Amino acid sequence: MRPLSIAALQTAPVPRDPRATLGLLAERVRAIRAAVPHVQLVLLPELHLASPPPILEQHSGYALDAAVEIPGPLSDELGRIAAASDVWLVPGSVYERGADGLIHNTALVLAPDGELVARYRKVFPWQPHESCAPGEDFVTFVIPDVGRIGLAICYDGSFPETFRQLAWLGAEVVLQANLTTTSDREQELVMARANAIFNQLYVVSLNASAPAGVGRSLIVDPEGLVRVAGGAGEELLTDVLDLDAVERVRRFGTAGVSRMWDQVLREGSGIELPMYGGRVRERVAVASTHEG
Repeated sequence: MRPLSIAALQTAPVPRDPRATLGLLAERVRAIRAAVPHVQLVLLPELHLASPPPILEQHSGYALDAAVEIPGPLSDELGRIAAASDVWLVPGSVYERGADGLIHNTALVLAPDGELVARYRKVFPWQPHESCAPGEDFVTFVIPDVGRIGLAICYDGSFPETFRQLAWLGAEVVLQANLTTTSDREQELVMARANAIFNQLYVVSLNASAPAGVGRSLIVDPEGLVRVAGGAGEELLTDVLDLDAVERVRRFGTAGVSRMWDQVLREGSGIELPMYGGRVRERVAVASTHEG
């Protein structure tokens, strides 16, 4: 087995108070480590540390006011929180102020030694409601001796290209932080399962709890089966993912019969895809996930 013990905290921030939310996060990470001693990775919802106001309150200018530079004091503090509990910390996303002045919705990854090892700027902001500038690159990171993990943020999951690209980059798990406050969470659950099936990988779709979001988080296996499902309130979703299951499903097929990912890699170079201006190219070499 290549186990990955995860704890996805379906929770809500302190509205308009990033500092208080950060302090609460530090307490929660320590408590999670104590409750689940074998936990390797802790995940939080989208924009959790930005502490946005509730959906029906005035948001104009909030992203600009709450934006931070990355790396910077916030990522340094998050590194200390990760190191204190010896966990991989994926604290949702923050409003990041880029060097060009643009504001991005950016997911961060802190390693157990406190190093900022990855950041991902949301490629598909929820337009026209979300004013953040889109990112340009999809991002994965490696947990040594476990596997390669991909990052996605909320509305990214509505575009199948996101999860296909992450799978092509070698991801065996996609961590999708959400802040869904609207009645289309039901459709998001369908897409989370579909993205897992299409790409034969794990999907962890973590939403904010009430009153910030509508909850209903999911952990889905590489065959699209729901392993863990949350309600609407605050709760801790825990699971131990066996990443060898990804290899098993891709080798023998979903339900033991359908090997879609293997087929697209074998046959893709011969399939014309004019909407993408080219073809599926031969998969780039990816370092062994067993070795990091």
